[in-house]
Amino acid sequence: MRVLGVNAVFHDPAAALVVDGRVVAAAEEERFSRRKHGKRPVPFSAWELPEHAMRWCLEEAGLTPADLDAVAYSYDASFCRPAEEMGLQDPWDHLRTTYAEKAAGFLATALPGLDRDKVVMVRHHVAHAASAGLAVAGDSSVLVLDGRGERGSHLAGRYVGGRLETLVTTDLPDSVGLVYESLTDHLGFLRSSDEFKVMALASYGEPRFADALRPSLHATGDGSFVAREPDWERFAPRRVDDGTWGGAHADLAASVQLLVEELLVDLATWLHGQTGDRVLTMAGGIALNCVANSRVWRESPFEEVWVQPASGDSGTALGAALQVTADAGVAVEPMPGADLGRSWSDEELAAWLRTARVPFTTPDDLAGEVADVLAADGVVAWFDGRAEFGPRALGRRSLMAHPGKAENLERLNDVKGREQFRPVAPMVLADRAEEIFADGPFPSPYMLFVHRVRDEWKERLPTVTHVDGTARIQTVDAGRTPRVAALLEAFAERTGLPVVVNTSLNTAGRPMVDDPRDALELFGSAPVDVLVLGPHLVRRADAFSAA
Repeated sequence: MRVLGVNAVFHDPAAALVVDGRVVAAAEEERFSRRKHGKRPVPFSAWELPEHAMRWCLEEAGLTPADLDAVAYSYDASFCRPAEEMGLQDPWDHLRTTYAEKAAGFLATALPGLDRDKVVMVRHHVAHAASAGLAVAGDSSVLVLDGRGERGSHLAGRYVGGRLETLVTTDLPDSVGLVYESLTDHLGFLRSSDEFKVMALASYGEPRFADALRPSLHATGDGSFVAREPDWERFAPRRVDDGTWGGAHADLAASVQLLVEELLVDLATWLHGQTGDRVLTMAGGIALNCVANSRVWRESPFEEVWVQPASGDSGTALGAALQVTADAGVAVEPMPGADLGRSWSDEELAAWLRTARVPFTTPDDLAGEVADVLAADGVVAWFDGRAEFGPRALGRRSLMAHPGKAENLERLNDVKGREQFRPVAPMVLADRAEEIFADGPFPSPYMLFVHRVRDEWKERLPTVTHVDGTARIQTVDAGRTPRVAALLEAFAERTGLPVVVNTSLNTAGRPMVDDPRDALELFGSAPVDVLVLGPHLVRRADAFSAA
């Protein structure tokens, strides 16, 4: 059973391939096109397909379009309603429905040899649910919240024996995601792109507007909620993104963030009351809110909370493929990890460097040499193995630095061209994590929860300790990322710190580095001391003295 999943209608177009129930490949179109989020989520772009990602997935498996048993498209136009009936003020929204209705033809054109009758429509929120509930072993409850799908913004249910039982959905105009997007825009950021900045800004404010906002954003006690856009001007004037932050704008961010957290805890608690399951799985754009996820983990009755690493719309490509596979009666294997994208052999990477005429070495002790650079306060661009699927850098395409230097937060934000209120995250050896961090799940391999930094470590780890005393950690398992684990061991030997700063290997407004050319371009334009490509090491001093 060979199923190609495709997400295309809104943003983060992506493709994923599932063969006989096993996830073979998954990639976002932005990593190929170098356009952040692939496209803007406007109706006029709904026809655009992730053509590069689709073709790569097939090439990775040695398949042609004619070999596919199905193409699972993560949007079902038959469930759509006119925008005015959903309370949306978008006169062009009907284009999404039109393009989705014609998706089979677009797909057959983009993938010559594909039988258009093999295209299967999967409801958007079912695809989100499947990306989580079918990606883990065993039965689980599932909670999905985002901006919108065909006509809703929320699904709660459970997977039992690979089958989804939907318990409740919430239709538009109520949408937690659209409220958060609207706030993002009001705070001067790019909506449907910069919502994570609002979460970061919230830590600098006080939730003094929460009570006044609660009528617009609250759970209703029956597994659903009210979520309507308030008049933001009542609380703070529209912000111009001039590099400053704080005051009423930070307080507004903190207030909405608090209400979102409370709402998620209520929804999860209600869901557990219906299912009694041990495990909760989560997906949808709201599931990328790691602060809210952590409150769900701490305060809901579920024993375990698992969040899809590609919880945004890109993950619906994977979920659609998994759902069609399960519906065909094929057993689905658990998702092996987030490293599902492109990779190159050691020799191929060396060939890239030789072609670029960049001097490099292939050290016997790569981990030791890179640890020396980090211990001396150098910045390292790290490129190793298969690229990550989803927005988090997880030791495959990462920018690394010393976590014990307070000035490195400002330094890294300058390197990346980011706002200074943005935090950077730590990667930590899995067997040392509980010694340093608390109040969160362990292991935490996908950077989807925040943990409290233990008091005795805060002064030792100022770069990665956020203003609220937390950190969004990634625990590192030597079995999954052996080179990163070896680096952490070597760094700990030199500094006593089993932690390294890990932020995504990109600069502001650009997608994460994906192929060797991207890595070389970043290395040539940003103040990075060392570039690691697989087992190969390039030192800035050598590269630029040779030039």
